[in-house]
Amino acid sequence: MNVPVKAYSTTTDHDVSFHQVHDADGGRIRYQRRCEVCGKKIDYEHIDKAYDDGDQTVVIHEEEFEALPEATNDEIEVVQFVPSDQVDPVTLEKSYFLEPQGKSPKSYLLLREALQSTDRTAIVTFALRQKTRLGVLRVQDDVLVLQGMHWADEIREVDFPATRSRARISPKEKKLAKALVDQFASDFTPEEFEDTYQVELRKLIDAKLEQGDSLDTEATFGASGSDEDAGEDAEVIDLMEALKASLDRKRGRGRTSRSGRSSGPGRSGTAKGSSTSRASGASKTSAASGRKGASGTTSSKDSTRNSTGGSAKGSAKSAKTTAKSSGRSTRKKTGTPSSRRKSA
Repeated sequence: MNVPVKAYSTTTDHDVSFHQVHDADGGRIRYQRRCEVCGKKIDYEHIDKAYDDGDQTVVIHEEEFEALPEATNDEIEVVQFVPSDQVDPVTLEKSYFLEPQGKSPKSYLLLREALQSTDRTAIVTFALRQKTRLGVLRVQDDVLVLQGMHWADEIREVDFPATRSRARISPKEKKLAKALVDQFASDFTPEEFEDTYQVELRKLIDAKLEQGDSLDTEATFGASGSDEDAGEDAEVIDLMEALKASLDRKRGRGRTSRSGRSSGPGRSGTAKGSSTSRASGASKTSAASGRKGASGTTSSKDSTRNSTGGSAKGSAKSAKTTAKSSGRSTRKKTGTPSSRRKSA
């Protein structure tokens, strides 16, 4: 069953964005990409990625990333259908609405109906930003939603000694705690909650504008007021327009296994989708990491996990980003973003 779809991000950030400026004169602070070897300013087209193991640095060129088997796989492959309550919310990441494409939405509606009637969630694999990703496919308000997942070895195991405490809780304390819960019991309505910090921040900005407490953009930011590094923080949605059910592929694996060829737990070969939808923007990551599950459909459940109770590797990096001020906190309507297609 081939289900052509187009993907849209389910959320948009309503936070007021800021630039960094010099406190003395309001001049724009810009970060330039300079090579530490030659000292020259480097354009994006001449920037590659590198992995450093402490002693040696391995440079990976763009064409080498593109040559990797999973990096440009233009499909969402369904691996299995599992009970919805088995998907731990902790594992879930960013989500995308999937809009049916093609002349007839029948296959889209059929898949949606199958998921709804069985109360199951599809476990899928897909490619995003040159990485193989694990995800779930579920139904929300009659729309198929693709949501990324962390791999099993990315989820930390929790072991807080305090949670194993045998502290005695009296019946009176239990009754009081239950009464507190009952007092605040309610149905969740997201629209009832407001980001008061952002509201007050917008009021502060508007008041300063009305009072003339502002600087001329051309004098401080340049004629265009644009940020030459803005593309660095933009996000690429490199999702697919083809969702391919893997029932036939599983049958193919079975025949291959019976004939004496071992295909292993991974996906055998690749299935082609129809085309790819990409939202505008570009995103760069600076470190290459080991690809997990490149030859298999899911990562091993018994993979080694990090412990939150132990010491974390490395030190946390603080990142300061500059972005264009939007000045708006209204929600953008999904379903109409600009996108461009490429042949699968």
